[in-house]
Amino acid sequence: MANNAMALDSIFHALADPTRRAVIQRLSRGPATVGELAEPFNMALPSFMKHVGVLESTGLIRSRKRGRIRTCTLERKKLAAAERWFADQRAIWASRYQNLDSLLETLTGEDRES
Repeated sequence: MANNAMALDSIFHALADPTRRAVIQRLSRGPATVGELAEPFNMALPSFMKHVGVLESTGLIRSRKRGRIRTCTLERKKLAAAERWFADQRAIWASRYQNLDSLLETLTGEDRES
């Protein structure tokens, strides 16, 4: 459980940055070179590579170097872990809201009977 929590922490840390979220969003459409990924951002390539490094270290992306070209690919399985966490949270809160709705119906029904 602790390893799963640590993995989620690193995924959410990586996704907390807008540049890294944009990279993930772009890679959801298919592989891209680092140059293509860096193009929309106003930053030096070494700075952009730090973002790529964070995404790679969490396993959200994978890169492969062929000659001087580095191509990045999205690792969808890692994103699935975050999606599962959100789904679990949604289910917990939906249950809580349902319980609250039931309680309110019971209380409202008791008020009408009085």
